[in-house]
Amino acid sequence: MTTASAPRPAGWRMIDIVVAAVLAVAFGVAFLAWNALYNWTTPLFAAVPAAQAVMYGVWLLPGVLVGLVVRRPGAALFGGFVAAAVSAFLGSQWGLDVLLSGLIQGAGAELGFALFLYRGWHLPAAVLGGVLAGAGAAIHDIVVYYPDAGPEFKIAFAAFVVLSGAVLGGVGAWLLARALARRGVLAAFESGRDQRRI
Repeated sequence: MTTASAPRPAGWRMIDIVVAAVLAVAFGVAFLAWNALYNWTTPLFAAVPAAQAVMYGVWLLPGVLVGLVVRRPGAALFGGFVAAAVSAFLGSQWGLDVLLSGLIQGAGAELGFALFLYRGWHLPAAVLGGVLAGAGAAIHDIVVYYPDAGPEFKIAFAAFVVLSGAVLGGVGAWLLARALARRGVLAAFESGRDQRRI
């Protein structure tokens, strides 16, 4: 992606809303399988339970990806929250808390793009969005799910979530956006035009 672009109108087009919603809903549905896989792999991390958080970044993908594709203020927040809402509607094992998680994760991704003044749509911005989404997610989960865990677990868990946010959530979203653009799916978006030139 290009490192910067001219400021864009803050208003959303209908196609922005539709594509953002389609991407978010698709991830919300895919989360059903990822949630099941997360549960299934729990015994594999019995020696170091906190290390299972390396899988966390997949839940952070929709916020970063929608932000990269739509390039509008609020897009990353929208992507993270709508994906979580769909997951909750379909019966996530974490219940309605998924809504709060999605809001926090989407807000973290949103902050990553805001820090670049919504002009940087490159890999560093995607990684920063993934890192901040992961940081928010780690704080939420430690407070809600692991309040009685020892400090070693909390530090390791947070580190794994942030690392996974950078790699799966940030780099993963950037690669997905590039792949979509090269297939012509994003032709109506600046993100599609930029990435096809790479």
